[in-house]
Amino acid sequence: MLKKKNIFILSLGIMLGVFMGICGSVFAERDNAEPVADTAEALPYEDLRTFTEIFGRIKRDYVEPVSDKKLLEDAIRGMLSGLDPHSAYLIAEEYQELKEGTTGQFGGLGIEVTMENGFVKVVSPIDDTPAQRAGIKTGDLIVRLDDQPVKGMTLADAVKLMRGEPGSKILLTVIREGVEAPLKISITRDVIKVKSVKNRMLEKGYGYVRISSFQSGTGESLKEALASLKKENTGSLKGLVLDLRNNPGGVLNAAVEVSDAFIKSGLIVYTEGRIENSEMRFNAAPDDLIDGAPMVVLINAGSASASEIVAGALQDQKRAVIMGEKSFGKGSVQTILPTSNGSAVKLTTARYYTPSGRSIQAEGIEPDITLARVKLESLEKTEFKPVKEADLSHHLQNGKAKEGKEEALEKEKEALEKDYPLYQALTLLKGISFMKK
Repeated sequence: MLKKKNIFILSLGIMLGVFMGICGSVFAERDNAEPVADTAEALPYEDLRTFTEIFGRIKRDYVEPVSDKKLLEDAIRGMLSGLDPHSAYLIAEEYQELKEGTTGQFGGLGIEVTMENGFVKVVSPIDDTPAQRAGIKTGDLIVRLDDQPVKGMTLADAVKLMRGEPGSKILLTVIREGVEAPLKISITRDVIKVKSVKNRMLEKGYGYVRISSFQSGTGESLKEALASLKKENTGSLKGLVLDLRNNPGGVLNAAVEVSDAFIKSGLIVYTEGRIENSEMRFNAAPDDLIDGAPMVVLINAGSASASEIVAGALQDQKRAVIMGEKSFGKGSVQTILPTSNGSAVKLTTARYYTPSGRSIQAEGIEPDITLARVKLESLEKTEFKPVKEADLSHHLQNGKAKEGKEEALEKEKEALEKDYPLYQALTLLKGISFMKK
C-alpha cells in the first residue's frame, strides 16, 4: 500500500494520454494484481513546494470553485500523460471499461483511438461495429463531436461524449488525408460485441483467418477456427492467410498464443524494462496447428502492438510471408497496476523485441511484399476488351465440362475487385504450393 507522502507525489501531474479508445486498450498489456509499489527515492521538496503553491492559487483565485479531488485527479493524469502516449491514470469506471474491452464486450462506437495534436486520431475501426459500417477509417482525425470542438479536450472527455445509450446518434466531424473538406459522419451507438477470430475457406485447400483484436480468449478461438477449416477442407490445408489488418492489438499473452500456434520452436518475443518482472521471454512449444503449410500474413498501418508481435515473430522465424503496408509501430508494453482506491495506473514498463532483437517502436514491421492501396477493376468493365477465340462467331466448343472452372474463376474475379491484398495473398500461396510439388 502507498505511504501518504507517495500518494501525495502520485497526485502531482496528469492530463491524460489514454490510447485505449472508446472500446478498450490497443496495447500489448499485462495485468498486475498488486497495488502500485512504494519507492525509496528522496522527495523533491522544492518541486513539491511549487506544486502546493500553484494548487493553493488555483483554489483561491480560479474563476470558479474547483474541488480538491478534481485538481489532484487531473494532476495525476498530467503526470502520466507527460511520459508517453500510452501511460494513463484510469479512474474506477475507466478501469472497468478496459477490463471489459479485453474480454470482447463493451459499449461504444467501435473504434480504437489516441490523441494527436489535440485531436482524436483513429488507430483503427473494429470489425462489424457502427464505426466501421459508417465508414470511419484508420488515420481519420476527429475534430468535432456533435457541435463540440475536440481541441482542448482530454481523451477521456472525448470518450465520454462518444459513449451513450445504444440507439442514440452522434455526429463526428472528421478530417481525412486526401479529402479537402471535413467529412460529417453520423454514427448510431451500440453495444459492441467483438468476435476476435473469424474464418472461412477461400477455395479448396486454402483457408482464411481474420483476427480483429487480441483478447483473453483469442488463442483458444484460433484453435477452433483452424479445426473448423480443416474439417471443412476434409484434410490438411495447402496454405493459410492470416489477416491482421486494422487489428489494434490487445493482450500480450494472446499474441504469444497466436504466434505459438504456427511456430514449432524458438523465441516468439521478449521484453526488457527497468523492473525485474518486466523482463520476459516467450518461446514456442513444439507444435504447428497447420503442419507447416505456407502462410501469408496481411498487415497495414492499422496493425499495432500485439499484431506487430505476431507479424514480427512469424517474419523472423521465416514461418510466413508478411504482405501489405508498414505497420503502426507501437513496440511498448503497458502494465495495469491497480491502486488502493479502485482505480488503476496503466504504465509503460517495457519495450518488446522480435526474435531477431528488433525493436519496432516508432518503426513498425516492414512487409516482405509491399502492396499499395489500390482499387482494381476487372477488364470486362472497361470499354477496351480484348477479343478471344470464344468471342468469334461459330467458334468450336471445348468439348469438356467447364462449369467448375468458370465458377472458380468468377470467385477469383470477385475477390480481386473486393479485396486486392487478399487476392494477392491467395495467389502467392498457390505459387508456393505449386513450387513445393
